[in-house]
Amino acid sequence: MIDSGQFHPTGGTSGAASSTDSAHPSGASVAGSGHIADIAQSTLFDLGQIDVRWDAELATLWAFMTPIERPNSNMGLIRDTMAWQQESRRVFAGKSGLLKFMVLGSRFPGVFNLGGDLEMFAECIQRRDREALLKYGVACCEIVDRIWHCNDMNIINIGLAQGDALGGGLEALMCFDVIIAERQTRFGLPEVLFGLFPGMGAYSILQRRIGPVLARQMIADGRIYTADEMCEMGIVTQVVDTGDGEAATARWIKDHMPHHSGYVGINRAGRRVNPMTLTELTDIVEMWTETALSLSDRDLRMMRRLAAAQTRLR
Repeated sequence: MIDSGQFHPTGGTSGAASSTDSAHPSGASVAGSGHIADIAQSTLFDLGQIDVRWDAELATLWAFMTPIERPNSNMGLIRDTMAWQQESRRVFAGKSGLLKFMVLGSRFPGVFNLGGDLEMFAECIQRRDREALLKYGVACCEIVDRIWHCNDMNIINIGLAQGDALGGGLEALMCFDVIIAERQTRFGLPEVLFGLFPGMGAYSILQRRIGPVLARQMIADGRIYTADEMCEMGIVTQVVDTGDGEAATARWIKDHMPHHSGYVGINRAGRRVNPMTLTELTDIVEMWTETALSLSDRDLRMMRRLAAAQTRLR
């Protein structure tokens, strides 16, 4: 793990601040004491299900999901993800050049994220709780929208997949500008197996990444893809050896640091040519909610079996 300037709000910060200033690539402090204090005192480093580290040398904020129970998008992880996005913007926005890259990975062995909270979905469907399903879906769409738009900052978003990314986990991962995947990682959108479809960004993102025909095929097939297959389709940027994910990400950042502003401009131009709005995402999640409420008992049994399989990974 790259950790040239780790901050914790409950610990001493004077030593960390000195290390952070001297570790900056320019060899000089661009943050200033006020900026250092902002970072050191931020709640970014006190999130329940996301471990965040500040790396001044690489101008990178590293974040790793640390799910408490199943490695899926439970409401606690959703809240922490929103806090990570909002607080990173509060701390770093307007501080030109201080933050250039944001990385999201996972500390759960063999898993990036397995997607939606299927047990919660099944319970909501059984009690006909449309409001709870829709609230969950809209929250996920807001996260997807912020990742897609790089948190409204001049940064490059990097998704680091050191384990499986399925369902909503893949939806979120595909929003990143760059995806680095370890070779053993599997990817897929299995929702069709229990009568649903991935409703929190998959169609919108995939049709922009690989075109509408392949997007529909990938969603309708519900099959599992290898990292190499995802790279051939142009979804994954780079496939690296198992165990090399973090080091490879650091190398990618170092290689692209000298031309950071150009890459940011290219990504922004791409989003302008193929804009994706939060309204589009939430319109689709409304359709997803109605589809979920129409699932059969057989579909719910399959959903619960998959949820049980997630639980066994603990």
